[in-house]
Amino acid sequence: MADPSFDVVSKVDRQEVDNALNQTAKELGTRFDFRGVNASVSWSGEEAVALQADTEERLKAALEVFKEKLIKRGISLKSLDADEPQQSGKVYRLSAKINQGIAADKAKAISKKIRDEGPKGVQAQIQGDQLRVSAKKKDHLQDVIALLKGSDFDIPLQFTNYR
Repeated sequence: MADPSFDVVSKVDRQEVDNALNQTAKELGTRFDFRGVNASVSWSGEEAVALQADTEERLKAALEVFKEKLIKRGISLKSLDADEPQQSGKVYRLSAKINQGIAADKAKAISKKIRDEGPKGVQAQIQGDQLRVSAKKKDHLQDVIALLKGSDFDIPLQFTNYR
């Protein structure tokens, strides 16, 4: 029988982001302080969101509304990477990227932390944009999950495929 294992992933539910985006667009259309500033939010590509408004402070306020909606939908703000507002003619624009997967440098840092501070006999293998952690005992895997939850790698981590 194979050793017990689990996967460390960093995934964002696209449907929840879409719901947060739609709620933000609705709120921008109905709130009094956004009237007449042409504030809007929309998808710009597969994993990017574009915000625009007539003034920089209204653009920042629209971004805050979007962040609030993401939090209410259970999406970590660590997965949102927003640029600085830039003026384009009379309009201010901002793009925000939704990060998916674990980058190679982050995966190496997580693997190193497991090797250095985790229980003996635990292996971490990088598999594309996720990590597979395996050990002889399930208790060791639970210790590794607790270790990773207590650490901050600037990305949201989920633990899947626990067997």
